[in-house]
Amino acid sequence: MNFEILVSFIIATSALAFSPGPDNIYVMMQSIVHGKKYGIATVGGLITGCLVHTTFVAFGMSIIIKEQLWLFTVIKWCGAIYLIYLAYKVYKSSSNLVLNNNNIPRKTMSQLFKQGFVMNVLNPKVSLFFLSFFPAFLFSKSLNTIYQFYVLGFLFMITSFIIFVGLALLAGSISTYIKQNNSIGLILKWLQILVFIAIALYLILS
Repeated sequence: MNFEILVSFIIATSALAFSPGPDNIYVMMQSIVHGKKYGIATVGGLITGCLVHTTFVAFGMSIIIKEQLWLFTVIKWCGAIYLIYLAYKVYKSSSNLVLNNNNIPRKTMSQLFKQGFVMNVLNPKVSLFFLSFFPAFLFSKSLNTIYQFYVLGFLFMITSFIIFVGLALLAGSISTYIKQNNSIGLILKWLQILVFIAIALYLILS
């Protein structure tokens, strides 16, 4: 078992979780407008949805690795290309972080949990991203690949949960700081680009 690969995976996941995206901005807005508990409830739903995508990727990829190794290689290259495409999309996007609390309907904590779960599960881009991201960090030649994918899935969920909860708890001060410092959005933008490209290169070389 290669623990260095797992550490690299946690670092990459942390960088992605910190990068501005629809999920963490949505969490921040729920926390800012309705309170920290509501932000955390949203986080819980989003992270729980990752378990569905992890299961899909774990069993699907394990069959491919066992039966068609050449196809696994093709998927890895397609995953690298997809990650580079995501980097390009981020590059073309604006670096301004817009935290707009207008027209956010108030919901109960259970409703926000369910909404976060459904938002994640019904987003096919999450499975596609997992399919691109996880194979680069398989950490053992002896352990069952299904087990390895689940380990990566739970590490992804735990790391993202901790960071998202941190964002929810600190949403008020973070939003004020971001609004006063335009350079933050640019820094986070390039961080996300570098992470996507780094993972793509790691996927190609692994």
